[in-house]
Amino acid sequence: MKLYRSELNTLIKWMQKPQRKPLVIRGARQVGKSTLVSQLAHVTNRFCLVLNFERNPELKDFFTDKDPKKIIENLSIYSKKNLDPNITLLFLDEIQAVPQVLEILRYFYEEYPEFPVVAAGSLLDFVLEKPEFSIPVGRIEYFYMGPLAFEDFLIALGEKSLVKWIKSVSVKDTIPPPIHQQCIDLIKQFWLIGGMPEVVAHFAKYRDFQEIDNIKQNILQTYRDDFHKYGRIKQIPLLRQIFNTIPRLVGQKIKYSNIDLHSKSTQVRDGLEALNLAGIIHLVMHTKANGIPLGAQVDPRVFKAIFLDIGLQCAALGLNQLDIIKGPDWAWINRGSLAEQFVGQSLLKLASSYHPPHIFYWMRENAQAKAEVDYVIQIQNQIIPVEVKAGKTGTLKSLHYFIREKERPFAVRFNADMPSYLQTTVKLTNNEGSISYGLLSLPFYLAEQLERLIKVKEEL
Repeated sequence: MKLYRSELNTLIKWMQKPQRKPLVIRGARQVGKSTLVSQLAHVTNRFCLVLNFERNPELKDFFTDKDPKKIIENLSIYSKKNLDPNITLLFLDEIQAVPQVLEILRYFYEEYPEFPVVAAGSLLDFVLEKPEFSIPVGRIEYFYMGPLAFEDFLIALGEKSLVKWIKSVSVKDTIPPPIHQQCIDLIKQFWLIGGMPEVVAHFAKYRDFQEIDNIKQNILQTYRDDFHKYGRIKQIPLLRQIFNTIPRLVGQKIKYSNIDLHSKSTQVRDGLEALNLAGIIHLVMHTKANGIPLGAQVDPRVFKAIFLDIGLQCAALGLNQLDIIKGPDWAWINRGSLAEQFVGQSLLKLASSYHPPHIFYWMRENAQAKAEVDYVIQIQNQIIPVEVKAGKTGTLKSLHYFIREKERPFAVRFNADMPSYLQTTVKLTNNEGSISYGLLSLPFYLAEQLERLIKVKEEL
């Protein structure tokens, strides 16, 4: 089954550039990189010549010559195809197996920019971080991929009209309760199923929860099997421990002792960085959030983590459809962890695919007034705190501390309730005065519409 991917529109625009840079797609294994390139070739009516260097490492010999036109000429002979730049797409798959080929891409930009070249690699980040590797800076573009977005998941299930409604609904609109409940039920499905393409495609075709759990377990095992490729052989047992522990630590500040009491903190940190490089987890860094960019005020010692995909998180936690879909709304253990995972996964989708996936949160460890805001995002020149509540209610004490301390006039809350926007004044405790701010409250199913709906401030 072919899945719609919203990222395809960005790649089509790249293809339409008259002088494009070679594109390098980065992302974890099995997020659909190769399939997306195949779809790109199909919709642009191009023949896609695929060179898989993990399967056929000898193909690197075509790139010993640094003349891109000579490379294409030799590949034309090899493939018995006329590799015309107007009707061909060259796809270099699993390029991390032969990193020297990546360095040759600079010559395609400098001497043959009209020929479209896409490269991809699941563990490419380990190659790029090596000091001996010469990155062709300014001669290639990076494109970052993750699992399917929630809205793409809905399209796979045949809910195109619902997606159209989600993309147009306003906070001012009155939402019929049955539609709201329908969306909440689909959110619960997505939390269980996730966005891994193989899982979504199988569920969309067969609606078999048992089989998709088997598929998710196989994907998790594939990631474990990759650990020996990270170049840190001695760390494999620790990597397994971190990999198995992170799904239950989502939403919590990472303490190395909670992962492994017997390993040094530097070893645990190295393991976390390795899984982050592989794209299996995303580190959520603490920022002081005093100004933009948020990454300029990161404390590298303080961070949380989210998993690659919420469906894989559920599989790792042993949750099934009886825990989530068949139970009463939001009445299961780990619901706060899943809510924070889903929102974090959705916020990563807000950034351009050309930007590295960074995500931040804020905390204050004051003995008298501890506070933590789940996420802090930057949209245009605004710094916006984001709170996540698994149900329909929950206090916003930490959010109020942030607003007072950072003097921010606007905040966002995600929960299971109807959308709303409220300009409110809150009296703080302990004679700390009061604050006034605008609170945009959104149900989870509108998470990917956040940037559009933030404009409600000007509309109301």
